[in-house]
Amino acid sequence: MAWMTYISHWFDEDDWYEGQQRAKMSQIKQVGLLAAGCQPWNKDVCAASGDRFAYCATLAIYIYQLDHRYNEFKLQAIMSEHKKTITAISWCPHNPDMFASASADSLVIIWNVTEQKVVAKLDNTKGIPASLSWCWNAGDAVAFVSHRGPLYIWTISGPDSGVIVHREAHSFLSDISLFRWHPKKKGKVVFGHTDGSLSIFQPGSKNQKHVLRPESLEGTDEEDPVTALEWDPLSTDYLLVANLHNGIRLVDSESLSCITTFNFPSAAASVQCLAWVSSAPGMFITGDSQVGVLRVWNVSRTTPIDNFKLKKTGFHGLHVLSSPPKKKSYSSQYPTKNHHTSSTSEAVPPPTLTQNQAFSLPPGHAVCCFMDGGVGLYDMGAKKWDFLRDLGHVETIFDCKFKPDNPDLLATASFDGTIKVWDINTLTAVYTSPGNEGVIYSLSWAPGDLNCIAGATSRNGGFIWDVRKGKIITRFSEHGKNGIFCIAWSHKDSKRIATCSSDGFCIIRTIDGKVLHKYKHPAAVFGCDWSQNNKDMIATGCEDKNVRVYYLATSSDQPLKVFSGHTAKVFHVRWSPLREGILCSGSDDGTVRIWDYTQDACINILSGHTAPVRGLMWNPEIPYLLISGSWDYTIRAWDTRDGTCLDTVYDHGADVYGLTCHPSRPFTMASCSRDSTVRLWSLAPLINPLQINILVDRCWDEIISNTDRAIESGAPPLLCGKVSKDIKQEVEKLTGNPRGKKLRWFSECFSPPGGSKNLWDLVAVINGQDDSLLPQNYSKGIMHMKHLIRFRMSKAQELTTVKMSKFGGGIGAPSKEERLKEAAEIHLRLGQIQRYCELMVELGEWDKALSVAPGVSMKYWRKLMQRRADQLIQEENDDVIPYCIAVGDVKKLVSFFTSRGQLKDALLIAQAACEGNIQMSSLSTTSGSSNSGENNTDCYNELLHEVSKELAEWYFQNGHAVLAACCHLAVENIELAMANLIRGNELELAISVGTVLGESAAQATHYALELLARKCMTVTTCLPSLGYSVIFCLCRDLAADLLMMIPDNKLQLVKLCAFYPGCVAEINDLHEKCNLPDVEECMRLAETIQADGDIFETIKYYLLSTEPEKALPIGIQYVKEQLCGSDWTLDSVCPYLDLLSYVRTERLVLHKCSEFRNELLILCGYIGALLAIRRQYNSIVPALYEYTSQLLKRREVSVPLRIEQLSEELDAWRACTQLNKPTDDLPCTPPSESQRTVYSVLVSRIQEEPLKGMVGPDYVAGSNLPSHSDAHISCLTGLRIQGPVFFLEDGKSAVSLNDALMWAKVNPFSPLGTGIRLNPF
Repeated sequence: MAWMTYISHWFDEDDWYEGQQRAKMSQIKQVGLLAAGCQPWNKDVCAASGDRFAYCATLAIYIYQLDHRYNEFKLQAIMSEHKKTITAISWCPHNPDMFASASADSLVIIWNVTEQKVVAKLDNTKGIPASLSWCWNAGDAVAFVSHRGPLYIWTISGPDSGVIVHREAHSFLSDISLFRWHPKKKGKVVFGHTDGSLSIFQPGSKNQKHVLRPESLEGTDEEDPVTALEWDPLSTDYLLVANLHNGIRLVDSESLSCITTFNFPSAAASVQCLAWVSSAPGMFITGDSQVGVLRVWNVSRTTPIDNFKLKKTGFHGLHVLSSPPKKKSYSSQYPTKNHHTSSTSEAVPPPTLTQNQAFSLPPGHAVCCFMDGGVGLYDMGAKKWDFLRDLGHVETIFDCKFKPDNPDLLATASFDGTIKVWDINTLTAVYTSPGNEGVIYSLSWAPGDLNCIAGATSRNGGFIWDVRKGKIITRFSEHGKNGIFCIAWSHKDSKRIATCSSDGFCIIRTIDGKVLHKYKHPAAVFGCDWSQNNKDMIATGCEDKNVRVYYLATSSDQPLKVFSGHTAKVFHVRWSPLREGILCSGSDDGTVRIWDYTQDACINILSGHTAPVRGLMWNPEIPYLLISGSWDYTIRAWDTRDGTCLDTVYDHGADVYGLTCHPSRPFTMASCSRDSTVRLWSLAPLINPLQINILVDRCWDEIISNTDRAIESGAPPLLCGKVSKDIKQEVEKLTGNPRGKKLRWFSECFSPPGGSKNLWDLVAVINGQDDSLLPQNYSKGIMHMKHLIRFRMSKAQELTTVKMSKFGGGIGAPSKEERLKEAAEIHLRLGQIQRYCELMVELGEWDKALSVAPGVSMKYWRKLMQRRADQLIQEENDDVIPYCIAVGDVKKLVSFFTSRGQLKDALLIAQAACEGNIQMSSLSTTSGSSNSGENNTDCYNELLHEVSKELAEWYFQNGHAVLAACCHLAVENIELAMANLIRGNELELAISVGTVLGESAAQATHYALELLARKCMTVTTCLPSLGYSVIFCLCRDLAADLLMMIPDNKLQLVKLCAFYPGCVAEINDLHEKCNLPDVEECMRLAETIQADGDIFETIKYYLLSTEPEKALPIGIQYVKEQLCGSDWTLDSVCPYLDLLSYVRTERLVLHKCSEFRNELLILCGYIGALLAIRRQYNSIVPALYEYTSQLLKRREVSVPLRIEQLSEELDAWRACTQLNKPTDDLPCTPPSESQRTVYSVLVSRIQEEPLKGMVGPDYVAGSNLPSHSDAHISCLTGLRIQGPVFFLEDGKSAVSLNDALMWAKVNPFSPLGTGIRLNPF
């Protein structure tokens, strides 16, 4: 625990406040990430090893890892160090943790994937390394080559470290496309060239340069580049070669002869990539370059064995995992005969199959990369995607905007020539613009529900894309071939569109192309923005460093105003949506300037960015709040009243270009960047006091205001936008108690996408709301169990009706067969076996129909057999699902789905069983059990809750605490729903929901209120413009109001008053508000009660007195005496330590208190470790023990704890909970007898957690989202932090926010041992 080595007398007594200010986390919270796609330019851009695979976008490498618990691949890391396009990546064949990458800035990097850090760099490669590969026979050597050579070999470590040139591999006559080392024959290497030839080198043999060109090219100058090249894993000499136009050949590298030329079904087919399937001898796969057809081949046949069309767009790269990921296998308590059927993705052909049939199902997984940036992992045996990341942008994203009438749809414009529209709830692409428009710099949605987007390009003018029709309906060419940097559709007048260009013009036109105004500037115009208060006013930003304002209602082409002040070009300009006449501009001088049109003046300069400013966004509710993005990779939030930077976030890995939010979801922001990602952020923490005002039901004046009052210096945040005013208007219309609706509407306004609406719908259902009031999209989310079957049933019926209609659903709609299959699957899961059978018959799938028919009746089964008189089952595949349904074996089926991570299917099955839709057939029920139906119902209900819990845990581990809570509410498990919200630190939402649910959620609501009050007890960082004393008073009052909402709140109010650091008069005011005696009276009471021997009350009143430090020796002595006994428990000492921990910080850090402070910190550390064991906060248990040991070692104290005892307890806990998980190769070591004894004593002291739902680690939104560039190492674990970071009071030491939250819940003091309270809530 090295972080404590430099902490001794770290504090001067006056430094505690500054330390408290340094202990902080980012106020802008990342809640979503749209990962980039795989780049389609360079060859070796995907790689795989074991249960991980990687691909690279332009500037970063994305690593995905298999989550064995849920059988799904998750984004594990974004490794970003390259500043120019990555040209190749390669995974080390000997060490799965080592990985190499090369880029266009002549840089090669070696990474440790597990630790996500750079191991070595080579930054002058003498040319751009176009291809890169680990040397198979040397563990730490990487080879790379550019254009025409030579081949360089870089030995990374050891005595021979350095770069050498391959003796022969140089001076080629044609550029190198790629090269491959032989995996077995040491030193043998082959190069593929753009002219279609190969060059082969091997030690001890004659070198062969430019041989084996396709026959059709011999004697010509035509080029047919080698697109793929792979050595046969079973031969030392055979090689598969693909040329773009001449197809695939198997060649012999020794005799230089072509063994086999493979034939394609179509002459138009061309191969972009290929890979051997190592698990199936002689088998390989290819990917077509024009369409996404994956072809399966065997060297013994010249034509493909099988073809799968996986996507419409062509392949770019293929990589077969050498050892398919080991997934969690399906285990069952039932014996099974079909031992040859594996439930993992590695399909082993059963013995009954013919050799030809076995050919067509190669076991294995292929990493597939496509020309549109799509990337996925395809299970060839099961013929399904294990993972598919479709349609990612592959280059800089210059702009992003929300759809005006739908806050769930976000459009993005990119350098890759496309505009894509994303559903931000699912983070999937819904639409993509047709064709490629070159570089797209800017986009603008049409106002309202017109469903059109205007785009601006670098060379092809502007265009309007009709999103629903999927086609370009208008083009603008007034700027010629000059780049259009910005396009803006007027939202006050939907007929007008403005563009500004490098030709120096800002042109206003109608949507049908009629030019209304051409405003000439002295240089290129980069940005323009329509005023939101005056439809005829537009502002521009120009290369000449000036901002101009034009008035369209006059015929003059001269600006009304010109604002000067920037010292470099002005890029974007933005009018304030709330303050008339106020606009901002961002410049290459690194500043943002705020201009007042009415005063002709610059009223503020925002300085802090260290590079040109690009993204700009005013908040549509808080008039002073402005967000900016820059080429310095950061996003900054500003209070424009005094120029204070409220927060800075560093998660993007390159220039930040676009920032946007939607007026109806004003505190959710999207950003886009040159790193090719889109990130979603919650801005709500910036205005936290406002949220608390709503929770404690303060008057409207403290929530909503006019703009003038809200922008007064020192005013707390107040809402001034349309959505808040609409909420107020709707609340005032309500009769009776409007509080529930008010909490819901504001909660939805503040919450990011990701389940808050779904959560509130479920709360309404539980509270008895009429089903007819549920929104239309309710059925798309997590439904209450009483609705699940009904809604799925109606979907099945809707799908079935297609067979009665003459026409399908149009281009791209599912075929009749597909819809009938989907309907059949739903009916099956609903237990409606006969309907399923009939649909299967209609589709010609008799075998499936027959297999489940006995579940209806034997008579029906016989009837089906007659209808299929002349057909026999060709192949017997025991289909687990229909058989289980037929015999009513629900447990087995739920177990089957759960084992595959298909938790939603498992939930549906369990609910269908609960509702009696799946009957136990006579074949499987036991005789003589009269109440078996009743038992089944109880059993099924238990099963349903188990599956809901598993699904909730899946959401929770993915950083979606709100959706996890929805799963619990769906089965009315309110305790666990509230616990998930609190463990996800969604405290405001938990309190809102708990208040509306009432008594059933009371205990958890009170706990959330306590935690939120703790948050208010230390000075909030989001209000720096207020004075120190004003902030303390505001926070004090907010904390008191929250605690007043708890019925039995006296002890909580005592803690607040004890901790409050004001002067005596201010403290007495707070005492009066909390109905407590003044400080002098508390002193008298403490002395009186001490004489009576009531320790707890004595501590309480001393803490409230003028000398709170007098409580320390009394309380600490009591706890030490308890620990000396043998029968103490956590519950007998925790209340005393918890109360003592609220002693005022400025008194605790006094020099005269150092001995008591040290003892208090040690006792809190030790008891904190036991509380962490109780709550299963496994990640911080070792750190808490180590912290306590370090303090014992370094400080002069007298406590009944020994370092050896702490070490024994930690070892016993580890051994008995088997946290050191064994691998497949290493069996776990059972705990020793002494360890069992130590652990049993621990367990007897710890006892059960009173708040049962709180057991388990905390996991906040964004915990699963890797940062591009903001990398920090945890001082608790020594590992890189993924997700939000919390900085401790020295301003340098960092821990993950999850660990900080768990630490603060069990030990209130900082891990640095300074005596400062930790406040990460």
